[in-house]
Amino acid sequence: MPKLLLKRPIVFFDLETTGTDNVKDRIVELAFVKLMPDGTREKYIRRINPGVPIPPESTVFHGIKDEDVASAPYFKNIAHELYEWMKGCDMGGYNSSKFDLPLLAEEFLRAGVNVDFTERHMVDVQQIFFKMEARTLAAAYQFYCKKELENAHSAEADILATIDVLDAQLDKYEGIAVDVPGLHNFTHNDEYVDYARRMVMKDGHPVFNFGKHKGRKVEDIFNAEPQYYDWMMQADFALHTKQKISEILNKMKLRKAGLKV
Repeated sequence: MPKLLLKRPIVFFDLETTGTDNVKDRIVELAFVKLMPDGTREKYIRRINPGVPIPPESTVFHGIKDEDVASAPYFKNIAHELYEWMKGCDMGGYNSSKFDLPLLAEEFLRAGVNVDFTERHMVDVQQIFFKMEARTLAAAYQFYCKKELENAHSAEADILATIDVLDAQLDKYEGIAVDVPGLHNFTHNDEYVDYARRMVMKDGHPVFNFGKHKGRKVEDIFNAEPQYYDWMMQADFALHTKQKISEILNKMKLRKAGLKV
C-alpha cells in the first residue's frame, strides 16, 4: 500500500524538451499524473508542437522528431486548460525542481498564464534518492522496485516510474516524512525566490545569487542602483525572475507610499 499521506492532490509531472536550457527551450511532450487523497489517479498527457525545430541531439534522447509533433497543439493552446486541471495541487517529479518546474513556468508565462508555483509544495524524488543512494532514475527503479525501466525518456514512462520509486522509498526508509509539506522540506536544500535561482532567501530577505551583487539584499541594490532593475528587465533573464523582481520593487514602492504590503 502507498504510504504517501495526502491532504490535497499532488501532480507528478515530466517534460521532454527541445534541449536543456530551462529558459529558452520548449516542451515537446508532457505527462502529468494527479494523485488524489483517496488514492485515485488522473492523467494529462500530450505531445506539444514547440514551434521550433527539435535538434537531432534531443531526438536521440527522447525519440521525438519534428514530424511527430507537426499536428500537435502549441503549448499556448492547452495552457489555460492544463492550469485549471492542476489548480490547487502540490507538485512532484524527478529532478523537477531545477529543470522541469522552471521550464514549465516559462511556458505558462509565455502563454499569458500568470503562474507562481513557489506557493505550492514541491516533492523532488531525485533528492530523496540522492540523499539516500545517489543514482539515476533507471537505477532507482531497479534498486527500489526491482524492475527494469522500459521506454526510458518517454515522459509517461518516466513519471510513472517516479511515482513507483517514491512509494518504494516511503516503504524503505523509516522516519522519512510521508506528507507532502514534510517531503518538500526534505527535498529542498535551499530557499529560492525564483526558479532560475538568481535570488535566494537569507535571514528572511531576498538576496542576489549571481554577479557582482551576490549575497546582497535585492532591496538594498534597487535603492542604491535603480537602474539595476531596469537592466535586469531588459536583459535575457527568465520571465519568472523578472516577475519576482517586479513583485519586490512594487512592494518597495507601496511601503514608501505608506501603504500596507
